[in-house]
Amino acid sequence: MHVRTANADEVPAVMNVLDGAVLSIAVEAVRAGVENGDTLVAVSGDDPAAERVLGALVLDGTHIEAVAVRRRRRGQGIGTALVEAAADRRDRVTAEFDAAVRPFYGALGFAIEPLDDASDRRRGTRYGTD
Repeated sequence: MHVRTANADEVPAVMNVLDGAVLSIAVEAVRAGVENGDTLVAVSGDDPAAERVLGALVLDGTHIEAVAVRRRRRGQGIGTALVEAAADRRDRVTAEFDAAVRPFYGALGFAIEPLDDASDRRRGTRYGTD
């Protein structure tokens, strides 16, 4: 498995992964991320002709809009590899997420705070290392 920038022809596969994780993100946002080089994919294999998208991460500037991994491949470090790759490309990355995934972001070194007093949502920030 390796992480790389998504190609335009992979938009359907990226949407499949994101939809499978029940994440709500517009296909236009994914396409824009691909065009800007801000959508990353984790793929299987070393042969480009046989690669399969296992996970995807969509950035909007420094903000992680969505990150997801195919259900059968979860728990194998794919989401971690995607977030690490995004963090390697930016001085700082941010994310908003439900409290249930706080351990994932906490383990990746994100400073986490409540998004607001009225919800179970959190905001995390991770700064790059020098």
